[in-house]
Amino acid sequence: MTQSSTTDISDVRRWAMLAASTVAQAAGAVMIHGPAFLIPVLHDQRDMSLARAGLVAASPTIGVMLTLVLWGLVVDRFGERFVLLSGLAGTTVAGIAAVLVDSSVLLAVALFFAGAAAASTSSASGRVVVGWFPAGRRGLAMGIRQMAQPVGVGVAAISIAVIADRHGIAAALLVPSIACGLALLVVAAVVIDPPRPERRVGDAPNPYAADGYLSRIHGVSVLLVVPQFMVWTFALVWLVQDRDWSPAAAGTLVAIAQLVGAFGRIAVGHLSDVVGSRMRPLRWVAMGAAASMLLLGLTSGADWSVAVGLMVLATAITVADNGLAFTAVAERAGPFWSGRALGIQNTAQFLAASAVPPIAGLAITEWGYAAAFATSALFPLVAIALVPVADERALS
Repeated sequence: MTQSSTTDISDVRRWAMLAASTVAQAAGAVMIHGPAFLIPVLHDQRDMSLARAGLVAASPTIGVMLTLVLWGLVVDRFGERFVLLSGLAGTTVAGIAAVLVDSSVLLAVALFFAGAAAASTSSASGRVVVGWFPAGRRGLAMGIRQMAQPVGVGVAAISIAVIADRHGIAAALLVPSIACGLALLVVAAVVIDPPRPERRVGDAPNPYAADGYLSRIHGVSVLLVVPQFMVWTFALVWLVQDRDWSPAAAGTLVAIAQLVGAFGRIAVGHLSDVVGSRMRPLRWVAMGAAASMLLLGLTSGADWSVAVGLMVLATAITVADNGLAFTAVAERAGPFWSGRALGIQNTAQFLAASAVPPIAGLAITEWGYAAAFATSALFPLVAIALVPVADERALS
């Protein structure tokens, strides 16, 4: 397929592939982030400490972290469709294995492999969007695709938490397994590899050797992961334990917060198209994340009811950066490096994400939720200065 063939498909097919990529990413997100909503059951019914339950919940993100660059390399070599199909198939199988095991150790192992397979959806689905959409529409398109993650988390919150509480962990883990199986069918029916230019010797220089632009974006994204996963992992537990909400009510509110965050990603992505910059909106998001997490910590410590609303706001703001950073990395890295660059981007994020649940669990145990929320505001404060606004090129 040649480069000119980007115009050979209809807009309907282009948007259908965006929808399929979004479904694939959402299904992967249910599998990767869904175990966080098992924490109340692991803590209350299996007598696990918050730190140990957090470690089980982090098992899929550890699997993701260790395989993202490898999946990115496979995307660069064999294409997006192959990676999506093989990854979703592996995720479904590993998810079913997690349903069948009994011990917490085997559960963590199965979830690790499920996360490792689900990592395929990240770089591959992003490359489908970057490859099929022009720069002037790419921010909006990637914002839509990036809404998959909070939507997936929302689906997990409203289903896994309630099912685990009422029917047990095995029944709850059927949700992500079924979701990934259905996504596999959608991708098989819709997605084709986007075109890329023929590769010649010397036309794929290492973008990391040119300047520090990509490395700074990776650093910003890592810093912004901390407040994001703080509220993702512990918002439901905070509502249940600290504010006496039922798991169903708490799961519903977390799902609503994730839905708000999903539309926030679309809005921020479209804003980046309008202002012709990915980095300026990224800095604005970092400012909002710092402010919202600090206010959440202060109001929850004072036991004010407005803290619940601030949790929703913080959830929405802390997820808004991902699409901007993801798009900027793919655009700068180019067609022969973007798979690996996106793999590095997400590996760095998931390294931080894997550390947040157990460390935050210890912090909450020692200091309480309010102090832990407020402390996480320090990370986006540092990110504000690191955003490489001055090094950004014009969108093309």
